[in-house]
Amino acid sequence: MEYFVIGDEDTVLGFSLVGVSGIVAATADEAKGAWDKALEDKAHGVIIITEDVADLIRDTVDRYLFSESFPLVVEIPARSGKRGPDLRELVNQAIGVSI
Repeated sequence: MEYFVIGDEDTVLGFSLVGVSGIVAATADEAKGAWDKALEDKAHGVIIITEDVADLIRDTVDRYLFSESFPLVVEIPARSGKRGPDLRELVNQAIGVSI
């Protein structure tokens, strides 16, 4: 099972540093193309997509989320987004240690 990430350049680069392949998407067409590419490979067990990119193709993502069970789709906050706690806060909550 492999991970695949769709998002902005910084997110995709960051995940590539730990061996996760992905595609940068900044427009709805790029996001749709990346989504289709991610679903083509059955080895992709988890698709990670940033919220801002998911919003570009929200109907597609939601339709898939509510009708399929595999692969797992995980939306993460965009680097520039301020919707929720930042990554440091999430790690602190998860492990109980302040970094």
